[in-house]
Amino acid sequence: MALSPPFDLVPPLYQGLLITLQLTAGGIVLATALAFLAGLGKLSHHRPVRWLSATYVEIFRGTSALVQLFWFYFVLPHFGVHVEAMPVGILVLGLNAGAYGAEVVRGSVNAVAKGQREAAVSLGFSPRQTLWRILVPQAVVSMLPPMSNIYIELLKNSALVSLVTLSELTFTAMTLRADTLRTGAIFSIVLLMYFGCSQVISLGMRGLEARLSRGRDLGGIR
Repeated sequence: MALSPPFDLVPPLYQGLLITLQLTAGGIVLATALAFLAGLGKLSHHRPVRWLSATYVEIFRGTSALVQLFWFYFVLPHFGVHVEAMPVGILVLGLNAGAYGAEVVRGSVNAVAKGQREAAVSLGFSPRQTLWRILVPQAVVSMLPPMSNIYIELLKNSALVSLVTLSELTFTAMTLRADTLRTGAIFSIVLLMYFGCSQVISLGMRGLEARLSRGRDLGGIR
C-alpha cells in the first residue's frame, strides 16, 4: 500500500504549534519575572519577603505540574474563579518554571566573587545599588545556560495543557491521529516541531550568552 505524503498533515499541526508557541512565550515571560522576584526575594534582608519567596519555590518545585494544572483549571471554579485554558496554561507553566529559575537566580547572584561586594561597599554603593549595578549584571551570564534548560523544559511541559482541552500541538496530533490513523507520519512531524523549537531557544540563549560575555570582557569585569 502506498504511503500518503505527509505534507497535508502540516497545516493542522501548524495551527497546534501556534498555540504551543503562545503557551511557551507567555510562560517564559512569566517564569523569568517570577524567577528574578523569588530568587532575589530569597536574598532579601526582610524575613517576610524571604519566607514568601521560599514558600512559593518549595510549593511549585515540590508538586507535579500536572496536578498544579488540574488544580487551577478544575478546583478554582469551585471557589467561583473561572479561568480559560490558555491563561491557566501560561500561569502554571510560568509558576512551575519560575520556581526552578528562582534557585538559578539566587545561586548565580551568590556565586559572584565576594570582592565585588567589598568593592561596592568601599565605593559607597547602597545595598540596592550593589545588587542591581554590580551583582545582577555579572550573575546574568552564568544564569543563561541553566535558564535555557528550564525554558526548553517549559516548552515540553506545554503538552500537559492538552489535558485541559486546549488544542496545542500534542492535542492536535492526537485528534489528527484518531481521524487519519497515520500515527508514524503525524508524530514524526510533531517530534521535529518540538525539536526545532527547542533548538531555537537553545541557540537564542547561546547567542545572548556570547553577546553578554563579550560585553563583560570589553568592560574589564573578568
